[in-house]
Amino acid sequence: MPNEPLVRLTGFLSTFILLALWEVLAPCRPLTTSKTQRWFSNLSIVFLNTFVVRFLFSIQAVGLAVIVNQKGWGVLHLLGWSEWMSGIAAVVILDLVLYLQHVMFHAVPFLWRIHMMHHADLDVDVTTGARFHPVEIILSMSIKLAAVILIGAPPLAVLLFEVLLNGTAMFNHSNVRMPKGLDLVLRWVVVTPDMHRIHHSIIREETNSNFGFNLPWWDRLLGTYRTDPEKGQVGMTIGLDQFRNPDRLTLPWMLMLPFVGKTGSYPLGRGDRQATTGRGQTGV
Repeated sequence: MPNEPLVRLTGFLSTFILLALWEVLAPCRPLTTSKTQRWFSNLSIVFLNTFVVRFLFSIQAVGLAVIVNQKGWGVLHLLGWSEWMSGIAAVVILDLVLYLQHVMFHAVPFLWRIHMMHHADLDVDVTTGARFHPVEIILSMSIKLAAVILIGAPPLAVLLFEVLLNGTAMFNHSNVRMPKGLDLVLRWVVVTPDMHRIHHSIIREETNSNFGFNLPWWDRLLGTYRTDPEKGQVGMTIGLDQFRNPDRLTLPWMLMLPFVGKTGSYPLGRGDRQATTGRGQTGV
């Protein structure tokens, strides 16, 4: 699709600028660490991940969807639905795949090691939505490509999903304040900042909740939804209990963290065992 790069860049920049201004004018929480240092590190990882994906993957999700559409591969082609029905179904199914992938990265200790770089941020704002380890980006891209083939997702639906995901990831990580009533209404159609911020709480039970990025339905249907944090949006502590040193909010440390840091009790199923045996892990 010839206009794909322009669509992506326009969507990213416009959403980023709007949310960054909103965070300045109406922040939800006071920041606890240097915004300059965090933004430099978090945006650096965005550029690094973009290079890694372009270097390792000769074809991207939309390009693969074009081939899939030409070959007639995937479940949606077998069903013979109309293009618009297949497009809507593809976006919804891809979002479910993303939800399940996110839960998997919290459940498997090795995958949690990679994913905890995202959670080690000591504040949550618009840049946190793109703070992922390159290894996680590679694994996520591989899963998405496989899903595109199995689903038979139309190219336009894949592009729409990726643009929406990019925008909603920045939105639901943003440090913006909105009226409580508006937030509760929006939670029925999209994951809001107040909903997803709970997922970044230092409290394990809250970390392992609200996994959705785009659609909030999966958390509600599959029992991982939490309405409010125990200590409130302003009182909650962001991050992981084993990573509290603000001097390590740097790009080199972020890249090394999965290999030298401790997983703590956060992986699903591990916390109860550690509570029983009394074996905690000290911070780094």
